[in-house]
This record gives sequence, structure tokens and C-alpha cells, in this order.
Amino acid sequence: MSIKSFAAQLFAKHIHKKTQAWANNPVETQRNVFQELIHQAKDTVFGKDHHFSEIKTFEDFAKQVPIRDYEELRPYVDRMVKGEENILWKGKPIYFAKTSGTTSGAKYIPLTKESMPFHIQAARNAILSYIHETGKADFVDGKMIFLQGSPILEDKNGIKLGRLSGIVAHFVPKYLQKNRMPSWETNCIDDWETKVDAIVEETFNEDMSVISGIPSWVQMYFEKLEQKGGKPVGEIFKNFNLFIYGGVNYEPYRAKFEKLIGRKVDSIELFPASEGFFAYQDSQKEKGMLLLLNSEIFYEFVKSEEFFTTNPKRYTIGEVELGVNYVLLLSTNAGLWAYNIGDTVQFTSLKPYRVIVSGRIKHYISAFGEHVIGKEVETALKEAMENTTISVNEFTVAPQINPNQGLPYHEWFIEFESEPENMEEFAMKIDNAMRKQNVYYDDLIVGNVLRTLVITKVPKNGFQEYMKSIGKLGGQNKLPRLSNDRKIADFFNN
Repeated sequence: MSIKSFAAQLFAKHIHKKTQAWANNPVETQRNVFQELIHQAKDTVFGKDHHFSEIKTFEDFAKQVPIRDYEELRPYVDRMVKGEENILWKGKPIYFAKTSGTTSGAKYIPLTKESMPFHIQAARNAILSYIHETGKADFVDGKMIFLQGSPILEDKNGIKLGRLSGIVAHFVPKYLQKNRMPSWETNCIDDWETKVDAIVEETFNEDMSVISGIPSWVQMYFEKLEQKGGKPVGEIFKNFNLFIYGGVNYEPYRAKFEKLIGRKVDSIELFPASEGFFAYQDSQKEKGMLLLLNSEIFYEFVKSEEFFTTNPKRYTIGEVELGVNYVLLLSTNAGLWAYNIGDTVQFTSLKPYRVIVSGRIKHYISAFGEHVIGKEVETALKEAMENTTISVNEFTVAPQINPNQGLPYHEWFIEFESEPENMEEFAMKIDNAMRKQNVYYDDLIVGNVLRTLVITKVPKNGFQEYMKSIGKLGGQNKLPRLSNDRKIADFFNN
């Protein structure tokens, strides 16, 4: 064992103890975070508008601060973008993370000197948690790659502006910089396909031990590696044993990845966003990710089925239940208040609090009142593929309300790596798995309102072409699993 890996194990033990301290006191931890946030922001424009100086309890906060999404918070953000101080948080942000929203166009998410360190610490602690549990630390001596956006930043009225992953690249600890790939020059390439080609050339002969990124884009990297080397990625990188990912569920990609790699590797799931780093997988044995209750983010939860009602009940951490689909709300030390990021979560454990990302509140299918969410379609596909040779690269689902003949149905657009011999039988397996999970969908099938789902095959690289057509190829961009309209479907049916 090298000095570096031994030191990593010692540090991992230290961080584990600190994590246990707050994880074992969740309600008190969140109460302290709440009080500190209110205190720090009471003299901001937002704080004065919402009478923060009078807020003593969460109930006070819920009465005075309504739930907002980006568009509703935008008047405040626009003032910050213009350079005004003390708007949502004291002083000015040090960065704006620019994201491409599905409904809001470009969004500018503030990052402050208080919030930025938590993005870095959470990513670090996820790896340290893995080291502490498994005892595996040799990978710190190998090369690590993080597929991310360009670190080149623009200037917006004196504040740096860029993609979150590009901003984070400026904060890589010195002890990791020698091991980190790709090079700064390659990372700055804007065109995603050109960038991946350059990364392949740069990393092909290196000792890669850790690879990180959104699964769909890492898959492209792996395919190009395999094409260049003529052998599985695991043979090209013999010491590659840890895959770190976030943004989407890994399960639909797992079989394909194991085939590309040629063996199984450990994985760590992360739940980061421009608005904050919310959770990471703290155990290889337990389901879900540890919700970070001490990261200066105060969490609220609204049941998904109640979210679009008038004044839905807002729950705090001590009130949540297992298996319920909640919309996640945030108040942060970057100046977001009762902010709806659009993600839905379910708790898999309450001691400690662990979550899975179940979908997006705006990405669902309910054309007939079925309320289908992302977790359900991903689980159904996984169950249908079990004990088969079927492999899927990517998929999305949309309702077909006005078919040329017969009853309406859910149309599954699937890009297969390895197709089923009997497509109708495979569709029926998925449909049965859906009906087991979703009683509303089952009722619609039984009542002859919907017929069994229909699979439409997408050609090789079809989803990459779609993402390219809308200017979202690569980086942190993700294909929606579900649409309540036919916008994506029309691309493949034209």
C-alpha cells in the first residue's frame, strides 16, 4: 500500500466519524441549518420582503415564503445577474452556473463563497465513504477521469459564468491534479464528439482507475475505446474498478456497461445539481444515497400527488415516510428559498435518511390519469430484461393519444444493443411490470381505456442524434425518460 492510499484510509475514517455525528442527529442538524440560513439572509432584499427577522419556526417560514421554481424566483435572480448586491444572499455570488432548463430557457443559478465548498466536499466525501466501507484505496494511485463540461468561464457583470462541472474543475484539490484527466486543453474542447475522440486518444495508454460521468455519455467514451482497442474497456484499463455517476439511474445501462467493460466494477451514485450537492451513495450494501443534512441546505418535501393542489402540506425531514414520492424543495446558502428544482425523491431508509431519485415532477405521463413516473418505467424495463440477453442503450416513453387504429397506448422508444427475439412478448413483460407498480395504469388497461404498450425501435445512435438536433449533446444534458407530449416521439416518427 502506498503512502497516498494509506493516508486516504486514515482521512476516510476521520470523515466517517464526522458524518455519523450529524447523520445520527438529523432533525437537530436540519433545525440548526434552518436557523443559520434565516439569520444570515435576514438583511437581504429577499429576507426583508419575506420578513425573515420575524421568522422563529419552520411554520413561520412556510407561511411567509411560498414554493417557487426558477421562473418565479427570476425577478430576484435577474437583479443579481445585473450586479446588484444582497438580493437573495449577502453580497454577490462568486459564480453563476448556467443551465439549459426544459421550460425556462437559460437559467443562472447563483453559487456563493459559502455554498461552493460543499459541492467539492460532497464529491470528496462520497469517495472517502467508499474507501472507509470497502477498505479499497489503491485506486488513488491511478489516473482518474471526469467527463464534464468546458472549464472556460464567461464574465457576467463581474461574476464568472459557466457550466457547474466546468466551474468545479477550477476547484480540483492539488493532490488530485497530477492524477486527473483529461488535460485542461482537451477539457476546453466545446464540441462533444470531438472532445470524446480527444479524450480517447489521451487516455488510451494511461492507467485509468476511476471513471466518472453521466452514464449515457460515458457509454459513448467506452464504445470509442473498445472500437480503438478491439477489446473490452476492462482489458484496456486493467486497474479500472470504480465508476462514479450521477444525473440518471444507472440500472438501465448496467448490463451494457458490464459488456463494454468485460467485468463488473463497483459504482458510486451521486445526486449533484447546480443548486446544490444533495446526496451520495454511502454504502455498497444499502439501497439509496445519504441525504446531506449538514451541507447548509434546508430540505422540504411535498407529496407528488398533492403538489399541484392549492397550498400543499410541506414536510420536514422528521415527518417523511418510506416509499412516498416527494417533490424536493430547497433553501440554501446560495440564496434559493423553498425552491422547487423539479426532482422527485423516495426514501429508502430513515436511519440514516437515504433517498433515490424517482423522477422529475414535470417528466411524467398522465395523459389518462395514470401518473407514471421515471422510477416505474426504469424498474419495469429492468425486470423485463432480467435473465435475458436483451441489452438497451437508451429509451424514452410518450403517450399515443390518437392512434390510427385501436385504443391509445404508451409508446416506448428503445435503442437496443441486443434485441429480444419476440418483441411483443418483451412488450408484454414490461407492461405487466408496469401494471404491478402502478394501480392507475393497471385500471386503464383492465378498463380498456389503454391497450398494451407498443415498442418502437430507435436506430443505433438515434438518441445521440436527437440530443444533437436540440443542441444538448454531451456534458450534463440528459434525455427525459418520460414526456407527457409527443415532441420527442415526433422526431423518430418523422
